Amino acid sequence: MKTITSFILIFLFSVILQAQDANVLLKTVDENLMPDSYEAIRKIINEEPNGSKKEYTFYTIKKGKDKIAMLYITPASEKGRATLRLGDNMWLYVPNVNKPVRITSLQSVIGGVFNNADLMQLEYAVEYNASYAEGTEKVYILDLKAKNKTVAYDRLKMWISKDKKNLLKVEAYSASNMLIKTLEFKEDKNFGGGLIRSSVIETSSPLYKGYRSLMVYQKIKKRQFPDEVFTLTYMSRLGDLR
Repeated sequence: MKTITSFILIFLFSVILQAQDANVLLKTVDENLMPDSYEAIRKIINEEPNGSKKEYTFYTIKKGKDKIAMLYITPASEKGRATLRLGDNMWLYVPNVNKPVRITSLQSVIGGVFNNADLMQLEYAVEYNASYAEGTEKVYILDLKAKNKTVAYDRLKMWISKDKKNLLKVEAYSASNMLIKTLEFKEDKNFGGGLIRSSVIETSSPLYKGYRSLMVYQKIKKRQFPDEVFTLTYMSRLGDLR
């Protein structure tokens, strides 16, 4: 009886250690993706089945684990619009409208396959708990489970390179285990300051057959910001930071 009890305790202890190790790896992935606080210039390219494309350029700023804001630079018709995320809450600011309006994580303010949660992604370790799945000689695979129901995707499957601990691919699933979209991380680039990561994220979805969206990072730079710039009243002035 003691032998069985000891075996169970050892097994449970190993499971706990493995779960802790998986979450440590997830935090490393976050650190390799982005500085804790930064500014970035990104281009979003939405491609449709008929071959037409629509492009957007954004100035993005982030601070800590729960604050991110995004300003439209192009096209001219969208210039001056801004979005803000504080934790699970998101808003859209449109010039000449009295006040910012609430938006949801699964909506998309620009159409295409990327939704608002993709565009204003916080750190994975903030929103998910990780566990190891069966990997390969060169790749770790993590299963991520959302910490609460406010997270855009109930579960993620994540591929990570073993040598550099860089993110390679993510599959996003619903609570019913339906594949919602796939994101592939491509074209590693040296952004300076010790940050070497993918410069292109390509996404497709079985729900949007023939559609594809690309997120292209043109600049990422560490920068500190006061909390004031991540407020509803500052959204109209984000352009002053550039």
